[in-house]
Amino acid sequence: MTDRLPILLLSWVLALPSTLGPTRAPAAEIDSVTTQGIALDDSLGVINAIFSERLREGVAQANARQRDFANMDADAFCDPDRLYAELKRAIFDSFLPRWGLRGYDLDHQMREALAERSYSLALEDSIYRDIDYLEGFSLRLKELSDVVDIDGHLVGLDKIGHFFAEGWTYFDRTRDEGESLAQAMQWGSRQEAGKLGYATTGIYSFADLTANFNGWRFWNAILQTEEDPLRGPTPGLLRGPYVQCEFQFFDSLRYGKRIWAWRVRKSFDLADYVDGAWDERNNCNSYADPTIEAKVVARTQEVAPGFRCPRQPAECQRARERYGRFAKLLLHPLCLTAPEP
Repeated sequence: MTDRLPILLLSWVLALPSTLGPTRAPAAEIDSVTTQGIALDDSLGVINAIFSERLREGVAQANARQRDFANMDADAFCDPDRLYAELKRAIFDSFLPRWGLRGYDLDHQMREALAERSYSLALEDSIYRDIDYLEGFSLRLKELSDVVDIDGHLVGLDKIGHFFAEGWTYFDRTRDEGESLAQAMQWGSRQEAGKLGYATTGIYSFADLTANFNGWRFWNAILQTEEDPLRGPTPGLLRGPYVQCEFQFFDSLRYGKRIWAWRVRKSFDLADYVDGAWDERNNCNSYADPTIEAKVVARTQEVAPGFRCPRQPAECQRARERYGRFAKLLLHPLCLTAPEP
């Protein structure tokens, strides 16, 4: 702990200005163990409707910025950079990073949109209540995110921010910075081991990394830039891009030139991405030191006697098969090695 103290104090000082403003502190973690007995309506349909609409909005805005048909060259239509910029604007509704996680605003938007379907738990009622400021200063200053049911999986709403915002960062690193997907994932692992995990909350979330990875899949599927890396036994895998560039026949006749525009060809469906590895009861967390882990384990046994992670070994088996060579970067060792049920 003494080795981590300078890092913790420096991070606390850097984060202090954010705590002085009127904005609520962003969520840090979720507790799906204490909340597992709560009956929740499935939020998949609502989430899909929200982001299908945002997808259409982003595409419409990208098209609106290329309406000067008379003066535009043919190769200026369907600009991918403009499309991605408008989609980010529509989906994030903010470009401002908060405390290192770009999905902060998205987390709060989803909590408001799904207030009747989610469960909110105070930190002092959670399995993390005994983690002190030196062990996880950011956890003590923030609030927990809400938990929802998504297609039968108990998932924290913070994962939506990870999926879209951190997933974009992965995609940006592969698209614009020339990294491989594996390199982007290794970068994400370093973030969990640093400012987004161990160094600030004392917790390393493999479920966050799983959401990040699937977020890369989503952003890649916008134009299907590369082949989707997941193939095999999992049904519902993506086929073709969300958006494609189409020839505009009547506009082309009117202006006497070839005109193109983006079109949304399918709606968003989070079921193509979410699975049991998004649930931290299966894809277990790791902790910065044994003291923190002992505290969390003790509280876990208090609220759920006999609980063992992974709670559903079959979900871990499916995740191992689904993620294949990527599994070692996405799954906690206990999930990675869980015996077949």
